[in-house]
Amino acid sequence: MIMSKIINYIKKFFKENYKQIIFLILFYLVMTFPLPYYIYSGGGTIEVGDRILVEDGYREKGSFNLAYVTELRGNTMTYILSYIIPSWEREKISNYQINENETVEDLDNRDHMYLSDANQSAIYVAYTKAGKTFDITSHHYLIYYVDAKASDELKVGDEFIGIDELKSTNLDELRQYIDTKKSGDTVVLHIRRSDKDFDIETTIFEEEGVKYTGLAFFDIIEYTTDPKIDITFKDTESGPSGGFTLALAIYNRLTEEDITKGRKIVGTGTIDMEGNIGEIGGVKYKLMGAVKSKADIFIVPNGANYEECMKLKKEKKYNIEIIGVDNFDEALAKLQEEK
Repeated sequence: MIMSKIINYIKKFFKENYKQIIFLILFYLVMTFPLPYYIYSGGGTIEVGDRILVEDGYREKGSFNLAYVTELRGNTMTYILSYIIPSWEREKISNYQINENETVEDLDNRDHMYLSDANQSAIYVAYTKAGKTFDITSHHYLIYYVDAKASDELKVGDEFIGIDELKSTNLDELRQYIDTKKSGDTVVLHIRRSDKDFDIETTIFEEEGVKYTGLAFFDIIEYTTDPKIDITFKDTESGPSGGFTLALAIYNRLTEEDITKGRKIVGTGTIDMEGNIGEIGGVKYKLMGAVKSKADIFIVPNGANYEECMKLKKEKKYNIEIIGVDNFDEALAKLQEEK
């Protein structure tokens, strides 16, 4: 009886309001229609101490923090808002594609590879500078790029584990093997994807005397370290720009001297295994996030990134110290000399 009344009420409601309901549905579909853009807005900070665990590591009185930019997938609504809200900016997805065949999933997979690469460089630099021991236990060769000429079954993020009869091979052996083939020959690549193994045929190409499969790889390294370290990022976190700050935070946990000196330090920049610090995108949003989180110091790569931050600091009259650096040693020296 009660159910019958409810059903009749719903029918009557839809009958009297069907035009408004249809309009709302259509409006929702139009406003959420995906567009080929990323929308960037103000960022924030993440305390690195929440992402790393060093066995018997020293503790800091202050903190090291990663700066991040809020990234939204473009749709009709966010695209329109990006013209209204001054702090929102648009970037075409095509600006991040290496070729037009790449999907958003490919871009996401590559960004997660960037994070893994940043982590391994940070560990290498921090343990080397702190005089701690570590050993390479394994290499994972992940596909970074798939040329349009290669098999469309191959995906960014696939792990290369062998070719033809060669199993568990490395990239040098892959290159040597390809050199024994002729342009147009077919080879079978052994690929691991989501813990499942696949055999995928592809063709050998040749340009200007160089033979290739149309693939580029990231060499992702795993270590055993003394002391042990665990690094844990969320699935939603990716990209290379936290590598430099991560290296500083790990180093600080490995050494007795606390280079934070009780300060909240936010940093951004890539890092390679030689300790060189590279520029990043969206630096002004990361500075905004550092200011919003009341950081004492913002460390940034020298060059265009540093200049943009200093300009913004002057315009907005930010009360934050900005330090520009070129490499890990310079950053370490400047933090140690700061009072």
